[in-house]
This record gives sequence, structure tokens and C-alpha cells, in this order.
Amino acid sequence: MSNELLWNKFLEQVKSSVNSMVYSTWFSKTYLVSIDNNKATIVVPLDIHKKRLSESYGELITSILTSLTGNIYDLEFVLEKEVQIKKETPIIQDNQSINLTPKFKHESNLNPKYTFDTFIVGNSNKLAHAAALAVAESPGLTYNPLFIYGNSGLGKTHLMQSIGNYIQNNSQKRVLYVTSEQFISDFSGIARKDNPNTSESYNYVDYFKDKYRNIDVLIIDDIQFLAGATQTQQEFFHTFNTLHQDKKQIIISSDRSPNDLKLLEDRLRTRFCWGLTVDIYPPDLELRINILKKKIEGNKIDKDIPLDVLEYIASNMTSDVRQLEGAINRLLAYSTIMGGAEINLSLAIDALKDFINKGTSEKTNISKVQKVVADFFQISVDDLKGKKRSSSVAFPRQIAMYLSRDVLNESFQRIGLEFGGRDHSTVMHSCEKIESDIKSTKSIRETVDKIKKNIN
Repeated sequence: MSNELLWNKFLEQVKSSVNSMVYSTWFSKTYLVSIDNNKATIVVPLDIHKKRLSESYGELITSILTSLTGNIYDLEFVLEKEVQIKKETPIIQDNQSINLTPKFKHESNLNPKYTFDTFIVGNSNKLAHAAALAVAESPGLTYNPLFIYGNSGLGKTHLMQSIGNYIQNNSQKRVLYVTSEQFISDFSGIARKDNPNTSESYNYVDYFKDKYRNIDVLIIDDIQFLAGATQTQQEFFHTFNTLHQDKKQIIISSDRSPNDLKLLEDRLRTRFCWGLTVDIYPPDLELRINILKKKIEGNKIDKDIPLDVLEYIASNMTSDVRQLEGAINRLLAYSTIMGGAEINLSLAIDALKDFINKGTSEKTNISKVQKVVADFFQISVDDLKGKKRSSSVAFPRQIAMYLSRDVLNESFQRIGLEFGGRDHSTVMHSCEKIESDIKSTKSIRETVDKIKKNIN
């Protein structure tokens, strides 16, 4: 029986033994390269497949191979490049990328620490993780676009950049990661093309098109911040169409689903649903503990942190991975300050009491700023978000925008989104006006100070 026929029979039995997502993610792109001397050598697409297939499905694979051949085999998982096997289609695509001569220097903006190996998988993110792996294996061919959404701090950026890093490290494809704010900034720069004081202005349009359209993979973070930027949305629409028609991979993240992005154009929201939309939930207790363990392992922390301490942290930090990492850093710093004190549950409770209270209490956010400002001026929050332009509403709105920037350090795009989808330039103007008024007018300065105290 040939290796190909044997593996086809093997895959048929696997299909009946696991669910379709497991099969698609871990088995569908594998094949048998050799089977002799009691060893079966299996080609897999990613390094992470080696670990997962060996640890989670090794017994299943051995059992099925034994039932088909009557022999028991040791398993070896290898990558294509490790057995020097070439696939025609990727080679042709990569050669096309090699022949591409961009006019401007290309930078991916990827952080090399974000990889699949450092991403901790649990029930809350396993679907998104499986989809990301599929895209990494076949960019532009599977799930295009891939749209990942969920609250801040749950690992969307890590997962998207893991895709980009894998593709970049295993092909000649050009990958670009940007935030929507960077896209807006780059597009706004086109307006300078006629500015005689800008020495490089004459080629800025070429630079923009080369950066965003002469690539193989576009990863754009926090797409919700395009809300209110009408011209930028139009440009992104055309960029999206160009890349998608050329079978280039598009990966997008947001803090909400496409259907909830009401301030984006319908034609954009429709396109976001063309591929696959997956969400990431807050991690459960088991995943939070595993994330803490990985944090300790990855940073080579030499202090012993008992399990009951990790459980205490994980039980009190329930919604944000960044809070978990911050808690570990705070605990280690506290131990050092206390003369290298042994880390135990008592020390952890003392070190993290303010941190945990802050994390579990209602935090200051734009909604709170809006409520405090509205109460101070005896108007409604809806007035602040609405379209009324009377001075009794416009002035409080400007103060609320200013305080959202000054107190919370929120981006202009985020503030505009929370104030009825206003353009970031409107927010910027409001902040500059109030800042100027504070310097020149004592009564306004006193008013802002009073509201700040109420917020804090």
C-alpha cells in the first residue's frame, strides 16, 4: 500500500473520530512522507502542530496506524522544509513576491515576541486560535478576511501578529501590521502632497499606495476607530477591494462585531463578514492560571510563586490579560522592596490589595467623564453625544472631550467614537480650545478643576 493511499485511509478514520474543527485545524494539511523501521514520519504545516499532535493526539494516530498496518510505530513530526519537500503553488507565489521591487522601504511593524508558541489557548479563544492557524497556513485562500473581535486585553493583537510573524518567517510574502489610527494618519498625509514646504510631498501618494496595496497580508487593529472618518473609510474600502481581488490576506480586529459597528459604512461592514468572524471571550479561571504560569516561565522569573498565589490573582483579575501580567510584576516588585521576602499568599494579599480593588471597582472611563460633566452642567449624557450646537451643550461637550483626553489619555479617535461618532479633528479642536481657555480664563480653569475633582 502506498504512503498516499495509507494516509488517505488514515484521514478517513480520523474524520470519524474527531470533530470537524479539530480535523481541519490539526490533520487536514498533514501527510505521510515515510513509514519504515517502526517509525512513521508525518509532515505538518507548523511547529505548533508537532507539539499538539504529539501531546493530544499521539495515541489516536498510533492506534489508527496500527489498525491499518498491524504494526506499532514511533511517530516523528517534521516540517516540509526539514525533509526538503517543495510545493509548487507556494514556490510560484513566493517567486512572484521576490520579483517585486517596491519603491519604498517596507517595514512590517510586527513584534517578534507575538507568536503561536507564546499564545495560551483555552475555551474562550480556541476558535479564534484555530482560525488564525488556518490563515497562517494558507494566507489569502482561507477565511479572507479574518475578523477577530472582543474586549481590550484579551489577546487579539497577539493572535493577529502571530499570523503575520509566521507568514513572514516562512515565506517571502510582505506583511504589514498597522492600527487604524496609523492608517488614518498615513491617509491624512496625502493632503500634504501639494505643500511646497514638504520636500518629499511629491511622492507621498505613491508611498501610501505602495505601503498598503503592494503587500500580501494586511493586518489592521482596532478598526472601530475609523468611525467618523468618512474619507478614510472610502480609501480603506478601495484598499480592501484591491487586496481581496488579488487574493491578498486581510486580518482585522475590533472591540465589537461587524454588525455592531454602526458608525462604519454598510458596504464596509458587509465586506468584513465575507470571510470568517470569530470572537474572543474573557479567559476562564483555568486559562488565567495558565497565562500566569506562562508569564513566569517566559520571563525566567527565579522566585517560586506558589499555586495558591496564582489562584488568588487569577480569581480576582477576571477580564483582562494585561491585569494579570501587571499583578505579577507588582508582586515581584513588592517582594524585592520588602528585602527579597518569600512570596506567599499573605504577601500577595498585602502587595495587591490596592491593585485588585482598583481592578475590580468601577474604573474611570469616558462614560464616567460624560456623566460627571453632564451632571455638573445639568444636561443629559445624550446631549453630549448628540448633535445640538447651542452653547449650553457645545461648551460642556468640549470640556468632556478635553477631560477624556487629559485625565484618561484616550486617543482622539476613541473620544470621537464615544461622542456620537465625531471626527478626530473635531475632538482635537475641542481639546485645543479648552486648553487655551484654561490658560486665559480663570473661571473656566476653576470650572475644569472642580469637574476633575468630581471625576477622581
